[in-house]
Amino acid sequence: MLRRMTILEDMPADELVRLVNQEMPFGRFKGQRLLELPEPYVVWFKNQGFPPGKLGERLAVIYEIKVNGLEPLLRPLLKDK
Repeated sequence: MLRRMTILEDMPADELVRLVNQEMPFGRFKGQRLLELPEPYVVWFKNQGFPPGKLGERLAVIYEIKVNGLEPLLRPLLKDK
């Protein structure tokens, strides 16, 4: 649990805002913000392997957020579409 907390604590606030507001660029949930992706979809990525690059890094953080029940704390960071 300490490692998971460190991920969020070490992340600059502006990066956290970008993370939760980034839209999924492909697939069934294309256009949906990462924080709003269904947890089973994010878990599927965890099991299959996250995509390379920034998207994969962000999905890995979203996974940790969702499985640890932190999503409600980050919902206020979502911007209006």
